[in-house]
Amino acid sequence: MPLRKRKPSPDNTSSVSHDAGDPAEASNDGGYNAGIAVFSYIIGGIIVWSLIGWGLDNLWGTRWIVLLGALLGAAGGFYLSHMHGLTKQRTSAGESSADRGPSKDGNSNAK
Repeated sequence: MPLRKRKPSPDNTSSVSHDAGDPAEASNDGGYNAGIAVFSYIIGGIIVWSLIGWGLDNLWGTRWIVLLGALLGAAGGFYLSHMHGLTKQRTSAGESSADRGPSKDGNSNAK
């Protein structure tokens, strides 16, 4: 990417930034990172809780707790990603409110 100089800051030092080029490219980085974080939470939860279930299965002589642990880990991963705000639908900069669907307050002008 080409480099460009910014205006000098108040303390008379100039900084160099990367030219983003396409504004849509800058807004899409967060979606990819959020997707990787959601994937990590879910897979990590499944692995950790499956191992805990496997250990309890071996300790107690059962065979079903590992499955319960996997389901608990997946649910916990979804919960964590939701609580961290990673599952919200993001809108692009050029999208109007009409493109997102009906209003949330139920007031529509359709007759």
